[in-house]
Amino acid sequence: MTAPNVFPPLIDKCWVITGATASGKSELAMLLAESLNGEILSLDSMAVYRGMDIGTAKPTAAQQAAVPHHLVDIVDPTEPFSVACYLRAAHKAVADILERGRTPIFVGGTPMYLKGILRGFDPGPPANWEFRQQIEADVKTYGLEALRNRLIQVDPLSAHRLHPNDVRRMTRALEVAFLTGEPLSHRQLQHEQRCLPTECRVFACQRQREQLHLRIDQRVVAMFEAGLVEETVRLLQSPKPLSHTATQAVGYAEVIDHLNDGVDLDETIERVQAHTRQLARRQETFLRSLGETTTVAIENQASVEAIRDEILSSLQRS
Repeated sequence: MTAPNVFPPLIDKCWVITGATASGKSELAMLLAESLNGEILSLDSMAVYRGMDIGTAKPTAAQQAAVPHHLVDIVDPTEPFSVACYLRAAHKAVADILERGRTPIFVGGTPMYLKGILRGFDPGPPANWEFRQQIEADVKTYGLEALRNRLIQVDPLSAHRLHPNDVRRMTRALEVAFLTGEPLSHRQLQHEQRCLPTECRVFACQRQREQLHLRIDQRVVAMFEAGLVEETVRLLQSPKPLSHTATQAVGYAEVIDHLNDGVDLDETIERVQAHTRQLARRQETFLRSLGETTTVAIENQASVEAIRDEILSSLQRS
């Protein structure tokens, strides 16, 4: 029996198109959705935020008119949004899509969201606000390094996985260890379910490194031309402060430095390009660690269409 608040895998009910940023996964997903009577569900931790449009390369109005999209613009960027929040919304959306006789197709590359879809997710015990307030006070007094060192003592695997500036997730890992006596990383590993259907429907888009970097650089320039700086200014004018996750998003974080610290605009663009390339490398490394994916090599639009045709042909043969 599944424990309360534990999310089982969804892969036996869905398709997943993943890959590094700018790899072409959205193009492939659109073609498949049109062929499979499908609807697209975003697997992007930044696309959930309303108003963060340009910097997240959200689906265009034309794309959303052609194929229904879900899990986009579902929370304000001033609000916290966890993996559990995402999976709760994803399970509800998938149930609705299946009930209407259509095919759910997840598209994106956020690792924790993808793992939750593929293997399920155990969010752990509810928050303990007294403990969190104490951690917050300790961070103000002793700094982030002390927080990380404390996490290393009780959950070294989580300490290694998490960014040293990610206060929210480090606090949660400490909280779970404090409340349960068991490291969060151990709970997650025990819960992961790797049993997949015979016909794997998880496809990872891959491009040659030089081509991927060129697409990333061109996309970043296009974002600035489309008004990324102005969009960030509007977000910062909100009466409530942006969430930590929103302010750390690649693209927005660098523009905030440009606005607050006077970083030159050309240098800001170069920083976003470099950080996006680094993000793509991390995504590729993560995807190589998964056993569930079938890699598809994309070169151009014609190859995207050929991959769509091959996937559909293999489906008919099975």
